[in-house]
Amino acid sequence: MKSCLIAAAAAAFASAAAAAPVLAPPAPLGPDVQPFVHLPAGQIAIQHLRIIDGTGAAPIEDATLLIDGAKIGEALPAGEVIPAGYRALDGTGETALPGLVGMHNHLFYLQRPNIDSAGHSEEPIIIPQMTFSAPRLYLANGVTTMRTTGSVEPYTDLALKREIDAGHLVGPHLDVTGPYLEGPGAFFIQNHQITSPADARNEVAFWADQGVNSFKAYMHITRAELGAAIKEAHRHHLKLTGHLCSVTYPEAVALGIDNLEHGFFVNTQLDPGKQPDKCSDGTGTPTLLKMTPGSPEANALIKLLVDHHVAITSTLPVFEQSVPLRAPLQARQMDVLTPQAKESYLYLRNITAGRAGTKRAEDFTQAYKNDLGLERQFVAAGGLLMAGPDPTGNGGVIPGFGDQREIELLVEAGFTPVEAVKIATLNGAIYLGLSDRIGSIAPGKNADLFIVKGNPAANINDVENVIVVFKDGVGYDSAKLLRSVRGRYGEY
Repeated sequence: MKSCLIAAAAAAFASAAAAAPVLAPPAPLGPDVQPFVHLPAGQIAIQHLRIIDGTGAAPIEDATLLIDGAKIGEALPAGEVIPAGYRALDGTGETALPGLVGMHNHLFYLQRPNIDSAGHSEEPIIIPQMTFSAPRLYLANGVTTMRTTGSVEPYTDLALKREIDAGHLVGPHLDVTGPYLEGPGAFFIQNHQITSPADARNEVAFWADQGVNSFKAYMHITRAELGAAIKEAHRHHLKLTGHLCSVTYPEAVALGIDNLEHGFFVNTQLDPGKQPDKCSDGTGTPTLLKMTPGSPEANALIKLLVDHHVAITSTLPVFEQSVPLRAPLQARQMDVLTPQAKESYLYLRNITAGRAGTKRAEDFTQAYKNDLGLERQFVAAGGLLMAGPDPTGNGGVIPGFGDQREIELLVEAGFTPVEAVKIATLNGAIYLGLSDRIGSIAPGKNADLFIVKGNPAANINDVENVIVVFKDGVGYDSAKLLRSVRGRYGEY
């Protein structure tokens, strides 16, 4: 029954075609990649291993996982003889999980020039590329496939994808999203402003021809412009998601959108004073405060989303940062930041902490709780919930680390650990139309998976204890990748 449901979901969300393959055939690895290889592709048998397969099923205990080059072989039960020719490794005390499929990930960093301890900074806000550090951080932390979900330098992202696919650079498989489709009012300066439906259509057509895999609409787009962009994307057999504000969730569904970002945080349909095609002052928080889980408004919206096969991407880490004293402060994350990026983050973190007890903080904390409940209700109703960290905001959400934190927060939201892993792996693969190749640990699928010390099914925080990450059957050394970017994220 479970496999039939997965197949049906895959059929509903699969694209007819893609502008460029997200999963390229494995290529010989160049000299800049080889230093990070812990286990070359080959016939590998990892014994006494726990397997969380990504389907939501209970873990398989004390198994032997066979990896056949770039593909996953069998999972043998305890005591079964390993076939001849396999290199045997001991996985005692370790767990295998499918490679994470990050569905709201970025390859840039948000910078506020000359920020001070009071939060004052100078214009313009700029978004420099992290083309060196971000791919390494993602892969080191178990992300083997990711959608860029809005690009600031799409030519750079496309070139990075080509170099990774060719084996010249290290990093995950990339679904490259085109530039943000945004109207006047973008908060960062490197953004083309959409001025009309024709402009939106032309923007999508141009970048589809350049080879991007998907598109993302942003906060200040109009309904007419969004509708034109969706139609053009679909004409190229590509999907479009949105971090919206000027357009409400029901309006976007009516226009044919495929995916909505940030859970239920940015739906503005109940915001006071909401004007058509204008972003409200509340940017969705008033709506979320009113839309309690199980309320008539929530029930109607979720039914609408499910009936129209609109996926939702959960991005809890970026919103957790706005709840005073909630987000953990980990040395392993701070170690990869430049001194300037670390200082900026700590300034903003302290400002948020100082709001504890205020009405503003209490309202957002309640909104956060409501979103957790709405995400659970959406899944219970049959909706496709996916996962991504959105490494932006105050700078505390960092590539890869944030993807792990998203899984932990899904468990805090009430999902079981194996359900949370499925949301972060197989569900993203289903949406991308790639669930026959990635997203779960199953015979014949791509050998995209990672090994952690411990048991995330019992303690979800063990998902942080990454030892090795397999991509196309090649095992990458997580610690070496992290050391290579120490003190560099925020710079390049």
